[in-house]
Amino acid sequence: MNNSRISWIQTKHAEGVIVNAKMSGDKTLNLVDQSILEAMTFELKKILEIDNLRCVFLSGSSDKAFIGGANLKSLNALEVATAEKFISSIHHFCETILHARVPVIAVLKGYCLGAGLEIAASCDFRIGDSSVFCGMPEVRVGVPSVVEAVLLPELVGWGKARELMLRGNIIDAKECQRIGLIEHLEDGEKLDVLLNEITEDILSGGPEAIASQKLLFRDWKGSQYDNAIRSGVDAFVKAYETEEPKIKINNFFNN
Repeated sequence: MNNSRISWIQTKHAEGVIVNAKMSGDKTLNLVDQSILEAMTFELKKILEIDNLRCVFLSGSSDKAFIGGANLKSLNALEVATAEKFISSIHHFCETILHARVPVIAVLKGYCLGAGLEIAASCDFRIGDSSVFCGMPEVRVGVPSVVEAVLLPELVGWGKARELMLRGNIIDAKECQRIGLIEHLEDGEKLDVLLNEITEDILSGGPEAIASQKLLFRDWKGSQYDNAIRSGVDAFVKAYETEEPKIKINNFFNN
């Protein structure tokens, strides 16, 4: 089935339905803004309502990018009054993934930056190929990394998470796997074989047991996660009380 911002294919098995969903942002790098994220959230919720759904594989619409981050023109246009709605739209999409009763697995190819890495971190685990590049470059455009960036320390450790968010640098696929950001790294047909193996494993599990496990994952995060999200939203809005985002974004376009 095709939608404006997420297209998907259902594959029916005796044990249930597997969905391959592809996110479509703007331009080659699948850039997102508030309206795109809101559409993607609506469409993902529809996917998660499919009868007997067992798993969603989430990828970008091309091999160039999973999600290449926020559209800088949209970021540049933000003000204090509009910043919260924008950053909340990223959180709401990530929250939809985190609250899914079924595994949502990120399949990464190409660039996965900023909001894209937050989306990938919200998935239950991540697989990809050697084309992957990941990063959190927000500070380079004058804003902090917030909302689901809070998930990165538990994936890669505090030291590496701080490095990624403070340097704003981009790391390649091998480094992503080395630090635990990507669980599996395979190319070509081997990636397809891995997807089939994961599908078989998930279909062999009990759907209610898996749903219960997903609920436990959320419980284990506790209220600290919710508090961190609220703090992140506030910090993002506060960034627009200064001129730094506009200065840094304009410098990016002028260089």
